[in-house]
Amino acid sequence: MKVFTSKTVVLPQANIDTDQIIPARFLKTTTRTGLGKSLFADWRFDDGGQPRKGFALNQPGAEGAQVLVAGENFGCGSSREHAPWALSDFGFRAVVSTSIADIFRANAVKNGLLPVVVDAQTHALLLAHPEAEVTIDLEKQVLTVAGRTASFPIDPFARFCLLNGTDELGFLLAQGDAIAAFERAREDA
Repeated sequence: MKVFTSKTVVLPQANIDTDQIIPARFLKTTTRTGLGKSLFADWRFDDGGQPRKGFALNQPGAEGAQVLVAGENFGCGSSREHAPWALSDFGFRAVVSTSIADIFRANAVKNGLLPVVVDAQTHALLLAHPEAEVTIDLEKQVLTVAGRTASFPIDPFARFCLLNGTDELGFLLAQGDAIAAFERAREDA
Protein backbone atom coordinates (compact mmCIF):
# COMPACT_ATOMS: atom_id res chain seq x y z
CA MET A 1 0.00 0.00 0.00
CA LYS A 2 2.00 2.98 -1.18
CA VAL A 3 -0.45 5.17 -3.09
CA PHE A 4 -4.07 4.50 -3.90
CA THR A 5 -7.08 6.49 -5.06
CA SER A 6 -10.65 5.75 -4.04
CA LYS A 7 -13.99 7.35 -3.48
CA THR A 8 -15.11 7.74 0.12
CA VAL A 9 -18.04 6.67 2.25
CA VAL A 10 -18.97 9.11 5.01
CA LEU A 11 -20.22 8.19 8.50
CA PRO A 12 -20.14 11.58 10.25
CA GLN A 13 -21.06 10.33 13.72
CA ALA A 14 -18.54 10.97 16.49
CA ASN A 15 -17.50 8.27 18.95
CA ILE A 16 -18.23 5.28 16.73
CA ASP A 17 -17.09 2.46 18.96
CA THR A 18 -15.96 -1.06 18.16
CA ASP A 19 -19.31 -2.49 19.31
CA GLN A 20 -20.98 -0.50 16.55
CA ILE A 21 -18.32 -1.39 13.99
CA ILE A 22 -18.78 -5.11 14.65
CA PRO A 23 -21.41 -6.12 17.24
CA ALA A 24 -20.31 -8.63 19.87
CA ARG A 25 -22.58 -11.39 18.60
CA PHE A 26 -20.32 -11.73 15.52
CA LEU A 27 -17.10 -12.23 17.49
CA LYS A 28 -17.20 -16.00 17.64
CA THR A 29 -14.74 -16.32 14.77
CA THR A 30 -10.98 -16.28 15.01
CA THR A 31 -10.48 -15.74 11.28
CA ARG A 32 -10.30 -12.41 9.50
CA THR A 33 -12.57 -13.35 6.63
CA GLY A 34 -16.33 -13.06 6.45
CA LEU A 35 -16.71 -10.27 9.01
CA GLY A 36 -17.36 -7.62 6.33
CA LYS A 37 -20.93 -8.84 5.92
CA SER A 38 -21.54 -7.95 9.59
CA LEU A 39 -19.81 -4.55 9.52
CA PHE A 40 -22.08 -1.98 11.20
CA ALA A 41 -24.77 -4.70 11.24
CA ASP A 42 -27.08 -2.89 13.67
CA TRP A 43 -26.95 0.26 11.54
CA ARG A 44 -26.95 -1.42 8.11
CA PHE A 45 -29.82 -3.85 8.63
CA ASP A 46 -33.26 -3.72 10.23
CA ASP A 47 -34.54 -6.35 12.67
CA GLY A 48 -35.61 -8.52 9.73
CA GLY A 49 -32.13 -8.47 8.20
CA GLN A 50 -33.08 -6.12 5.36
CA PRO A 51 -30.72 -3.26 4.40
CA ARG A 52 -31.72 0.13 5.81
CA LYS A 53 -32.20 2.44 2.83
CA GLY A 54 -30.68 5.52 4.44
CA PHE A 55 -27.47 3.98 5.73
CA ALA A 56 -24.31 5.13 3.94
CA LEU A 57 -22.86 1.67 3.22
CA ASN A 58 -26.13 0.62 1.60
CA GLN A 59 -26.03 3.40 -1.00
CA PRO A 60 -25.05 2.55 -4.58
CA GLY A 61 -22.19 5.08 -4.41
CA ALA A 62 -20.58 3.16 -1.53
CA GLU A 63 -19.86 0.16 -3.71
CA GLY A 64 -16.13 -0.25 -4.20
CA ALA A 65 -15.18 2.59 -1.83
CA GLN A 66 -11.95 1.86 0.02
CA VAL A 67 -11.88 4.90 2.32
CA LEU A 68 -14.23 5.42 5.25
CA VAL A 69 -14.52 8.99 6.54
CA ALA A 70 -15.83 9.01 10.11
CA GLY A 71 -16.56 11.50 12.87
CA GLU A 72 -14.04 12.17 15.60
CA ASN A 73 -12.88 9.55 18.10
CA PHE A 74 -13.42 6.66 15.71
CA GLY A 75 -12.85 3.15 17.08
CA CYS A 76 -13.28 3.95 20.75
CA GLY A 77 -14.51 1.26 23.12
CA SER A 78 -13.15 -2.22 23.60
CA SER A 79 -9.94 -3.43 22.03
CA ARG A 80 -11.22 -5.99 19.58
CA GLU A 81 -9.18 -6.78 16.49
CA HIS A 82 -12.40 -7.87 14.83
CA ALA A 83 -13.23 -4.21 14.12
CA PRO A 84 -10.34 -3.60 11.70
CA TRP A 85 -10.83 -7.14 10.35
CA ALA A 86 -14.46 -6.32 9.49
CA LEU A 87 -13.54 -2.99 7.88
CA SER A 88 -10.81 -4.61 5.79
CA ASP A 89 -12.96 -7.58 4.84
CA PHE A 90 -15.65 -5.16 3.63
CA GLY A 91 -13.03 -3.58 1.37
CA PHE A 92 -11.81 -0.53 3.26
CA ARG A 93 -8.08 0.19 3.12
CA ALA A 94 -8.16 3.39 5.22
CA VAL A 95 -10.23 5.17 7.84
CA VAL A 96 -10.05 8.98 7.96
CA SER A 97 -11.02 11.13 10.95
CA THR A 98 -9.80 13.99 13.10
CA SER A 99 -9.05 11.50 15.87
CA ILE A 100 -8.84 7.73 16.07
CA ALA A 101 -8.75 5.79 19.33
CA ASP A 102 -5.25 4.59 20.24
CA ILE A 103 -6.04 0.89 20.64
CA PHE A 104 -8.08 0.80 17.43
CA ARG A 105 -5.27 2.60 15.58
CA ALA A 106 -2.72 0.04 16.80
CA ASN A 107 -4.98 -2.87 15.85
CA ALA A 108 -5.68 -1.31 12.46
CA VAL A 109 -2.06 -0.95 11.38
CA LYS A 110 -1.24 -4.43 12.65
CA ASN A 111 -3.94 -5.73 10.34
CA GLY A 112 -3.17 -3.67 7.23
CA LEU A 113 -5.80 -0.94 7.67
CA LEU A 114 -4.44 2.61 7.49
CA PRO A 115 -5.70 5.08 10.14
CA VAL A 116 -5.48 8.61 8.71
CA VAL A 117 -5.86 11.57 11.08
CA VAL A 118 -6.36 14.86 9.25
CA ASP A 119 -6.91 18.49 10.24
CA ALA A 120 -10.40 19.85 10.89
CA GLN A 121 -10.63 21.75 7.58
CA THR A 122 -9.79 18.71 5.45
CA HIS A 123 -12.15 16.59 7.53
CA ALA A 124 -14.97 19.10 7.08
CA LEU A 125 -14.38 19.06 3.31
CA LEU A 126 -14.57 15.26 3.26
CA LEU A 127 -17.72 15.19 5.41
CA ALA A 128 -19.39 17.72 3.12
CA HIS A 129 -18.63 15.69 -0.01
CA PRO A 130 -19.63 12.05 0.38
CA GLU A 131 -18.21 9.87 -2.38
CA ALA A 132 -15.36 12.36 -2.96
CA GLU A 133 -12.32 10.89 -4.62
CA VAL A 134 -9.21 10.91 -2.46
CA THR A 135 -5.64 9.87 -3.04
CA ILE A 136 -3.69 8.56 -0.09
CA ASP A 137 0.10 8.44 -0.35
CA LEU A 138 1.47 6.48 2.60
CA GLU A 139 5.07 6.99 1.54
CA LYS A 140 4.68 10.80 1.67
CA GLN A 141 2.04 10.63 4.42
CA VAL A 142 -0.45 12.85 2.60
CA LEU A 143 -4.10 12.67 1.65
CA THR A 144 -5.28 14.70 -1.36
CA VAL A 145 -8.89 15.68 -2.04
CA ALA A 146 -10.22 18.34 -4.41
CA GLY A 147 -6.74 19.81 -4.88
CA ARG A 148 -6.18 20.10 -1.10
CA THR A 149 -3.31 18.14 0.42
CA ALA A 150 -3.23 17.25 4.10
CA SER A 151 -0.41 15.48 5.88
CA PHE A 152 -1.09 12.79 8.45
CA PRO A 153 1.08 11.20 11.14
CA ILE A 154 1.86 7.52 11.41
CA ASP A 155 4.25 5.56 13.59
CA PRO A 156 7.44 4.90 11.56
CA PHE A 157 7.46 1.15 12.21
CA ALA A 158 3.75 0.85 11.35
CA ARG A 159 4.43 2.82 8.16
CA PHE A 160 7.33 0.48 7.30
CA CYS A 161 5.12 -2.59 7.81
CA LEU A 162 2.25 -1.19 5.73
CA LEU A 163 4.56 -0.10 2.93
CA ASN A 164 6.19 -3.53 2.84
CA GLY A 165 3.05 -5.61 3.29
CA THR A 166 4.20 -7.24 6.49
CA ASP A 167 3.32 -7.28 10.16
CA GLU A 168 5.38 -7.49 13.35
CA LEU A 169 5.79 -11.26 13.11
CA GLY A 170 6.70 -11.09 9.43
CA PHE A 171 9.28 -8.42 10.20
CA LEU A 172 10.84 -10.58 12.91
CA LEU A 173 10.86 -13.68 10.73
CA ALA A 174 12.64 -11.72 8.00
CA GLN A 175 15.41 -11.01 10.51
CA GLY A 176 16.17 -14.73 10.91
CA ASP A 177 19.71 -14.56 9.51
CA ALA A 178 20.64 -11.59 11.70
CA ILE A 179 19.13 -13.24 14.78
CA ALA A 180 21.01 -16.48 14.09
CA ALA A 181 24.29 -14.56 13.62
CA PHE A 182 23.71 -12.73 16.90
CA GLU A 183 23.04 -16.00 18.71
CA ARG A 184 26.17 -17.62 17.23
CA ALA A 185 28.28 -14.61 18.26
CA ARG A 186 26.81 -14.75 21.75
CA GLU A 187 27.57 -18.47 22.07
CA ASP A 188 31.18 -17.87 20.92
CA ALA A 189 31.70 -15.13 23.51
